[in-house]
Amino acid sequence: MKKDLGSQPALYPMPVVEVAAYDENGTVSVMTVAWAQICDMDKIALFIDADHKTTKNIMETKAFTVSIADVANMESADFFGIATGNKMPDKFERSGCHAVKSEFVNAPILTEYPVTLECELAEEINTEHMHAIVGKIINVSAEESVVGDKDKILPEKVNALIFDQYRNGYYAVGEKVGQAWNAGAGLMKK
Repeated sequence: MKKDLGSQPALYPMPVVEVAAYDENGTVSVMTVAWAQICDMDKIALFIDADHKTTKNIMETKAFTVSIADVANMESADFFGIATGNKMPDKFERSGCHAVKSEFVNAPILTEYPVTLECELAEEINTEHMHAIVGKIINVSAEESVVGDKDKILPEKVNALIFDQYRNGYYAVGEKVGQAWNAGAGLMKK
C-alpha cells in the first residue's frame, strides 16, 4: 500500500554536477547543482537561481562548463554546494581544485573531474515558476580512462555521484542492470 507524503521534490536519482564560469576578471566560480538535466541532444538545462555568483557570471560571459562529480571529488563537490561565491571570494582557491580554459568556450574546465560538458549560453528562462539556464553543448571532454568504444562515456568508470534529496546523501552510480530499448522489447510482442 502506498502512503501519501504531500508535496516534496521526490525525484531520484539526481545528478551531482559542478557548474563553472569566469567572472569579468577571469576568476573561476563554481557551484554544485543537483537540478540539471539534458534537454536535447546538444543542450543541458540548469535549474538554478539568478542570484548565484556563478549564474551572474554565466550571464556575463555567455559560457559555462558542467562537470560530472565523482566519488573521488566528493569533498570539493560538497564544498562547492555549501559555500557561496557571493560571500566567499576565494571559494575556488580554498577547494584545492585546478582549472584550465576550455579551447571551445570561454569557461574553465575543472581538471580533477572526469567528464566536462563545455557550453555556450543558449537561453535564460525566467518565469513565475522557474529560472533555468540552457546551454548548447559545444564539446565534451573526458579522461581517457572513462571513454570506451566509439568515444562513448562508460558510466561504471566515471563513478558519478547522485544526490539523495530524501535524506541529503550521496550515492555512486552502480552496475549496469539492463539494456535500454531492449529490456521491454518482449512486451511489444503481446
